[in-house]
Amino acid sequence: DDVAAIMLTNPNTCGLFERDIIDIADALHEAGGYFYCDGANFNAIVGRVRPGDLGIDAMHINLHKTFSTPHGGGGPGSGPTVLSDRLEAFAPLPYVVAGENGFDLIELEAQSANQPFGRMVAFHGQMGMFVRALSYMKSHGSDGLRQVAEDAVLNANYVLASLQDVMTAPFAGPCMHEALFDDGFLKGTGIDTLDFAKAMIDEGYHPMTMYFPLVVHGAMLIEPTETESRDTLDLFIATLRDLVRSANAGETERFTNAPELAPRRRLDETRAARQPILRWQAAEETAQAAE
Repeated sequence: DDVAAIMLTNPNTCGLFERDIIDIADALHEAGGYFYCDGANFNAIVGRVRPGDLGIDAMHINLHKTFSTPHGGGGPGSGPTVLSDRLEAFAPLPYVVAGENGFDLIELEAQSANQPFGRMVAFHGQMGMFVRALSYMKSHGSDGLRQVAEDAVLNANYVLASLQDVMTAPFAGPCMHEALFDDGFLKGTGIDTLDFAKAMIDEGYHPMTMYFPLVVHGAMLIEPTETESRDTLDLFIATLRDLVRSANAGETERFTNAPELAPRRRLDETRAARQPILRWQAAEETAQAAE
């Protein structure tokens, strides 16, 4: 009786589809609550699943891997929020509705036949991301977007299947859009997840998401999306397998000194925490602070 709403990400951050989502939604609605779903992993189900059919009342389709938006660079947090019939009447201003003569902007409460709960202060988002996402959607069409989800899931499972004999996966699979590994394969090597990620920079790769989700120790979350070809995936897999070989062979300097080929070397994280520089300083002043 005291549950107002829940928030769920599906597929979840472990790369798994929540199979009980409809039962969860039914129980929630029976208690009078609302179901909010994070759309961060929408690229795994776009074109294949209608969120409304899962009982979702509100979903933020944040451009975050989906519709060609990079994992960062203004993508996360930018995108439309869609509502079910249960919440439609309370959509905040301003919003757009389809009318007889095209689309109408409902900007004032007097223009609305509904009961908007308030007004959005900032609602434009990352316009450049929206234009690119719209172009991506229109160029692919509905059948192409369905293939987007299929290819994203296929690529992630290809990575998982190709690495789980040398890296440790907390879930055997199959996965959805991301392959998740823990740091079990590094046990006894003197190398941790951060070292492994830094070594990837010297191999020309931006490291995967590290230490997240928090429920997996030393997590390494790899999300290839639909944009990678078989050739680029094979090269990535071969690189990681070689790094694992080096770790097991005791070649610790390849990891602890990395990155050596990047414009910036590894930060002294302990010193950065104990002596943070929180404002701009001239080079001489910075040197004096270090002393």
